[in-house]
Amino acid sequence: MKPYPFTAVVGMPDLRLALVLSSISPAVGGVLVRGEKGTAKSTMVRALAGLLPGVDVVDACRFSCDPVEPDPACPDGPHAEGSPAHRRPARLVELPVGAAEDRVIGSLNLERALADGVTDFQPGLLAAAHRGLLYVDEVNLLHDHLVDTLLDAAAMGRATVEREGVSVSHAARFVLIGTMNPEEGELRPQLLDRFGLTVEVASSRDPELRVEVVRRRLAYEADPDGFAGQYAAADAELAADIEAAQRLLPSVKLPDDALRQIAEVCASFEVDGMRADIVTARTAVAHAAWAGRTEVTTDDVRVAARLALPHRRRRNPFDAPGISEEQLEQALQDAEPEGPGPDDDGPGSGTPPEGGEAPPPSQGGQEPSGGGSGGEQKPVGAGEAFRARRFEVKGTGEGAAGRRSRAITDNGRTIGVQPAGTKDGHPHLLATVRAAAPHQRSRGRSGAGLVVRPQDLRFARREGREGNLVLFCVDASGSMGARQRMREVKTAVLSLLLDAYQRRDKVGLVTFRASGAELALPPTISVDAAASRLDGLATGGRTPLAEGLLEAARVLRIEAVRDPLRRPLLVVVTDGRATSGADAVQRARQAAGLLAGNVTSIVMDCESGKMRLGLAAELAEHLGAEHVPVTEVAADTLAGAVRTRISGKAA
Repeated sequence: MKPYPFTAVVGMPDLRLALVLSSISPAVGGVLVRGEKGTAKSTMVRALAGLLPGVDVVDACRFSCDPVEPDPACPDGPHAEGSPAHRRPARLVELPVGAAEDRVIGSLNLERALADGVTDFQPGLLAAAHRGLLYVDEVNLLHDHLVDTLLDAAAMGRATVEREGVSVSHAARFVLIGTMNPEEGELRPQLLDRFGLTVEVASSRDPELRVEVVRRRLAYEADPDGFAGQYAAADAELAADIEAAQRLLPSVKLPDDALRQIAEVCASFEVDGMRADIVTARTAVAHAAWAGRTEVTTDDVRVAARLALPHRRRRNPFDAPGISEEQLEQALQDAEPEGPGPDDDGPGSGTPPEGGEAPPPSQGGQEPSGGGSGGEQKPVGAGEAFRARRFEVKGTGEGAAGRRSRAITDNGRTIGVQPAGTKDGHPHLLATVRAAAPHQRSRGRSGAGLVVRPQDLRFARREGREGNLVLFCVDASGSMGARQRMREVKTAVLSLLLDAYQRRDKVGLVTFRASGAELALPPTISVDAAASRLDGLATGGRTPLAEGLLEAARVLRIEAVRDPLRRPLLVVVTDGRATSGADAVQRARQAAGLLAGNVTSIVMDCESGKMRLGLAAELAEHLGAEHVPVTEVAADTLAGAVRTRISGKAA
């Protein structure tokens, strides 16, 4: 079945332009596509491969070496000058989110290495993607060890496999394209910066356009080949335009005036590092080639900035990507010596983004107002987030890779070995040799190599860190809104959310106030969604502490079925009061008893003032939880307290 035609996709001109520019100049660095589900992100990316010109490769080379400039370190080489070659279509290689590391970078056959002394390397997905496209759907869900692998390959243009003293390296230059739904979590900053361009996509609200999308999709499903044939000429014309732009690209000049504009724009938006300047320059050159020009103009710089800078302006994961159109135009004018460049009437003319200026960060200081003591008070904004302490789940788990609690993982320090068949991992050479050595005589060994059987294989048992489910149970009653207490609480919780983002945790939010509790945010990887819910949290009414704890217990039971390997950490944010109902205190103690011993818990004590009742400390005792005053959530606060205790003992 033929893939969906590229030119048949309706709308999304910015995404279309970004993909085309990356195809013209792979040095741009690929595209990150952000958008809600069901917006044809994957459809358009997969259709791109059919537009790319073919590549010449050396015959029988599994690593797609260029016959003109073959890789001197190619595992299938060295390739002699004039080696037989052939032309094949450009590849689009998909990297599954749950792929094993060996599948991505390749693997060594340990049995052959021990028995025959031969380095038998099986290439992975990075080798298959060399000189083509590497596509990662849901790239924000990619495990950390695979993210590290992609970062290394993107930075060096090579993939290296190190296994028990044996090293194999090969070229791995590809255009990285990723799609993601921001609701499911954000990317690590290091990987985010590796994408040259970023595009925000959303489904159209125009009924006519939506009708056309559905009509085309149904026509494609009814007759894929016939539907593709209708757009074959348009796709072929677009492919010819891309190939012509590729030929023109080396001739495009980047004058000093345009270079100064790029520097002025990047400085104006205060982006980190110099990669933004370089990517913007490469994109501007590619856009000029796409427009059929041999010199970069102001319009090329403008289009390049809109695609290359939005994701580089973010200072923390809660900031929305985007750039101010007014600020962009002002920066271009400040750097322009004479007047505006010529208008772009080429085939790749970009369209300005629909959103305009980016919204403020979700934790921006929203001032409280109104609200009587008995009713609901308007939301109070949080202050500036700080570096929070690392709270861990007790014991050792086997959950998703992360950076919070101890766990048995694929990466980390080796703490032992395990036989084959228990759990896959990295082969342990020394342990394998020890297992095979006593059987060499009985196996009739005669040569220099060892006679190794599958049952001799041993694998490393490694300890690293895992990500957890951090469930916040937040008291939103009237007592929490008094004396600006909620601002301090929100700042602490926001800081813990930022910590959860950095440690690759899932987060959830339960709130309780008035007469009940609700799940304000189901467990998700999107910590910025949690920050948004926290920012809009209003306070008021009585304190149904028991209902909050019972709702948290219900959520944890459900998540234990959905994601059994991800261990939970419950953070109860309260001053310890229970005032909803005549037996509120007793019911709260009973609810705490249900959680005690089953879940690692923390009680963040929000009580303030000179007269304190110590109710949060009592709750922590019933929960079997650690009691942490809200003023001691910051990492530097804990360090200061430790130094004070040490100095006191020394004195």
